[in-house]
Amino acid sequence: MNLDRYQRIQEVLKARQPDLTVCLEEVHKPNNVSAVIRTADAVGLHQIHAIWPNEQMRTLTHTSAGARNWVEVETHNSTQEAITHLKAQGMQVLVTNLSEYAVDFREIDYTQPTAIVVGSEKTGISQQALALADQEIVIPMVGMVQSLNVSVACALILYEAQRQRQQTGMYQREQSPLPEQTIQRILFERGHPVLAKVAKRKGLPYPTLDEQGQIIADLNWWNAMQRG
Repeated sequence: MNLDRYQRIQEVLKARQPDLTVCLEEVHKPNNVSAVIRTADAVGLHQIHAIWPNEQMRTLTHTSAGARNWVEVETHNSTQEAITHLKAQGMQVLVTNLSEYAVDFREIDYTQPTAIVVGSEKTGISQQALALADQEIVIPMVGMVQSLNVSVACALILYEAQRQRQQTGMYQREQSPLPEQTIQRILFERGHPVLAKVAKRKGLPYPTLDEQGQIIADLNWWNAMQRG
């Protein structure tokens, strides 16, 4: 890994927002999944969540493999499981929904730990998600249509969250908020992708990297990597 790439990855990791996320509730179109993940990376999300209760939906993770290079996707079998998990992390859970209880999405304080739940393209947000959420939010519409594409809606809300967090200095950090083990894993997997695949296939521990992004490993590790 050259030094410029190493430093670029370090800067990206410093701006990551582990307490801001999106949860896709049975979003099933691969292009929407990929678009949401690309936006998530653009605004500094480390991870998003997806509720995919059946195996067919889980194959979407492969469809979005390119976009997932920098954003992790944690899958859940049910809405109950996903929202319980998010609330256990201290996040306010928002759901996009057109109702009398929904507030303009720009009125929310996104500097707080936040999870944004968006619903399926076919049926929208589920009744269970509505019951479990802390707040319903809406994107105001003044035309004939009543809703936006799910990936577009995600982008609008996430960029409002980014704007608020940028103003309060949440992107200007000296160190990444991610755990050191996670940082080292990402640096190795993204900086040395071929070696990372070999190490993973062989069940070898990832080596540490020096300040130039170069591998620090003993001869035994290298020999194990080279064995067929």
